[in-house]
Amino acid sequence: MTSPRTVPEAGAQTPGRRRRTEMKRAAILDAAEELFVSEGFEVTSVDAIAARAEVSKRTVYDHFGDKRALFQGVLERSGEVLLRTVHAAIDEELTDGRDLREALRAFAQRVTTETFPSSVYVNFRRLIGQNPPVPRLPGGLHDEPERALEARFTRYAEAGALRFDNPRRAVQHFIALTMRLALDVLDETPDLARDTDELDDLITDGVNTFLRAYT
Repeated sequence: MTSPRTVPEAGAQTPGRRRRTEMKRAAILDAAEELFVSEGFEVTSVDAIAARAEVSKRTVYDHFGDKRALFQGVLERSGEVLLRTVHAAIDEELTDGRDLREALRAFAQRVTTETFPSSVYVNFRRLIGQNPPVPRLPGGLHDEPERALEARFTRYAEAGALRFDNPRRAVQHFIALTMRLALDVLDETPDLARDTDELDDLITDGVNTFLRAYT
């Protein structure tokens, strides 16, 4: 005697249907990001996004509700990729037992030479720099990198390698002296991205200045 076949509950998604849904959502996000970056948030229409993603306009609305929510979804997806990149750099470069000066220099160089030139970061900056202003950044995305660095700097302080009263301020100073300065210079002189020696010197000077103040 065979057992009765299980019938999915109404509204439940089978694995195959779930994969198709995820693929459609990814296609919509890809199309939206391309158009938001190239055309801008205000100019891009939901019709154009649907056509680029090869789905119906109704499918776009079913997944995201409206264009602003879709834009937020694009920001969240890019932001999550960038956060994973920063966390990986922290975990792999700012390790216990490594010379602090070398660790800080390696971390800042990795972010400057690998994350900043990435298409994800370049597009993310274009999206959040649009005029009129884009929707509010997703929660946690704005300060999560600083909070992750703050936790690691606190460990360094507990081990006696750094000295500070305000860990968030120490992190802000480190970022300003290294990665933010490098980004400002790269914005003004894009060709400098190919001059690794000049970038290395800039990062090294910033790390040395930071350590003079916090050790």
